[in-house]
Amino acid sequence: MLLRISAWRSSGYSRIYEAMRNPPERILLLKPSSLGDIIHALPTLAAIRRTFPEAHISWLVKKAWAPILHHHPLLDDIIEVEFSAVRLFGLIGSLRARRFDIVVDLQGLLRTGVLSWLSGAATRIGFTDAREGSSLFYTRRIVAPMRAMHAVDRYLCLASALGATSSKSEFVLPDRSDEKRRGEALFTKAGLDDASNVIGIAPSARWVTKRWPAESFAAVADQLQYEGPHKVVFIGATQEKSEVARVKRAMRTEAADLTGLTTVGDLPVVMRRLRLLITNDSGPMHVAAAVGTSVVAVFGPTSSACTGPYGDGHTVLTSPVDCRPCFRRQCHNPNTYECLTRISVQDVVRAAQRVLQRNRGGHNGG
Repeated sequence: MLLRISAWRSSGYSRIYEAMRNPPERILLLKPSSLGDIIHALPTLAAIRRTFPEAHISWLVKKAWAPILHHHPLLDDIIEVEFSAVRLFGLIGSLRARRFDIVVDLQGLLRTGVLSWLSGAATRIGFTDAREGSSLFYTRRIVAPMRAMHAVDRYLCLASALGATSSKSEFVLPDRSDEKRRGEALFTKAGLDDASNVIGIAPSARWVTKRWPAESFAAVADQLQYEGPHKVVFIGATQEKSEVARVKRAMRTEAADLTGLTTVGDLPVVMRRLRLLITNDSGPMHVAAAVGTSVVAVFGPTSSACTGPYGDGHTVLTSPVDCRPCFRRQCHNPNTYECLTRISVQDVVRAAQRVLQRNRGGHNGG
């Protein structure tokens, strides 16, 4: 994608790096949340690092999501924040003390736009169509070549404006030996000593309107385990235990469960050990795709073209409902959640079987 964008120029501006007398020494990326969005921004980090190998690169992120970036080989500094009025002045002082040359606002909200300005950086870049008036605080406003494009490719437009060129999107996530041992321990604790045929299911999502019915996930898990030799493991955060419990109550077979036992930082190593992840549009979906694990995803109100699992080897299931994608957190269809309920158990099972057949001989699609 970057090769295609590199010939493009932002509205009224040549590429920023062409106007620089010297390469930037200190760069700040603003992408505080959420998990999927942070994953989408990883290729932008990689592209900027390749372009400026000697630069000191920092990433501002919410504490809740920071573990996904811990020990990241392309970062020099992680600025973990909890946004509040009480902490604001301390945060501003911390940013200004770091004396950034460039701030790249990948979040594009008023809060991050203001932070980019208050950081004191001379060059502040973001998208012209950034939300909540945040573009008013940028010194360089970038127009993406297409409005309907995947978030990964959209963010890469900002890297291109800084001079980055590449033929592929690179998702770098830490893969350390101690994390591998942690993954092995988690799987052993869940009764998954043989990880060669493990299918993950992540049945929750932050929006209720993104959640395929629990009973449907249960039927899929049962059928895949009946047909063997696969073992299902549920994946989710502590606050998602009730949703996973609903699925397990509807099952006729026993499944392993890692819900609440993994941290955000554990997700890459867990996903690497799966043959396949079956999921809604969720953060774990993006982590799985980033580490090369094949995904079967059920999409309701959101657009897979913009936020689907990135790369090859994935299957996205949707239904032809006129009102989708609506991008709403509350369903306004008289036939509630029709975009999800019209996707059948057999649709998902067949998609999973095709992926497993295609990936036979390996743990995943990576």
